[in-house]
Amino acid sequence: MQTSYAELPNLVIRSANGVDYAYRDTGGHPDQAPIVLLQHFRGNLDYWDPALIDQLARTRRVITFDNAGVGGSTGVPADTVEQMARDAIDFVTAIGLSRTDLLGFSIGSFAAQEIALRRPALVRRLVLASSAPKGAPGMHGWAPEVIAAVGAPEPSPEGYLTVFFTGSADSQQAGKETLGRIFGSRTQDRDEMADWATREAQYDAVCTWGIPDHAALERLAALEMPVFVANGDSDPMILPRYSYLLAGLIPQARLKIYTDAAHGFLFQYHDEFAADVAEFLS
Repeated sequence: MQTSYAELPNLVIRSANGVDYAYRDTGGHPDQAPIVLLQHFRGNLDYWDPALIDQLARTRRVITFDNAGVGGSTGVPADTVEQMARDAIDFVTAIGLSRTDLLGFSIGSFAAQEIALRRPALVRRLVLASSAPKGAPGMHGWAPEVIAAVGAPEPSPEGYLTVFFTGSADSQQAGKETLGRIFGSRTQDRDEMADWATREAQYDAVCTWGIPDHAALERLAALEMPVFVANGDSDPMILPRYSYLLAGLIPQARLKIYTDAAHGFLFQYHDEFAADVAEFLS
């Protein structure tokens, strides 16, 4: 019987770079490539919606982890996406994977792109949720109201609901249910919260990634693996137009935009998104 994500133990593995990475592993499905998830801005192991992970784990071994210096992992939080990617590769190598699928969410999707470009033999298929390419015009930092909502010293449920969900009654209800699962499903042995140094380093990485650079967009033509690009139609943090841009630049990309959804579309539509990912990966 499948163990719920909320009940998985926190594991630790030391990599060749000397970092102790905190992670969780659903196990199972040895005949399939595992899927490694890369988390959003300031997120840790507990900021994944357990409902989404449990659905993904029906067909795949799912591995979540804290990158270096984030949450329960030791080391220094990376202040560039390139360093995030190098650290993530060190983690994947440490747990003994030579071939995997990647699902990157938000800043995690930036790192996922970089991993696929840097180590293409490692990545079988790639899922980019709420993503944007390096150098895209208009991506140099987030709108003031967005960074105020999710970048404050003490994050709030109200800020989360504002950015991750739309203002509609249905989306807000989905957001409250998501928060209930994220903070209510696991009450013991929770992961450490990301600290202010992580917030600062990750926002530096976001801003550097977003410096306009038309030439950087051409890098994506090198991605030869199939890629699933997805977003909500009302994401205020990483606008949907960047999903269309990604899909146009990546040779084997498919695109889906979820209606009445914002940055947290994958939690709002956890069943549908998990089914879409399972179909894509298969």
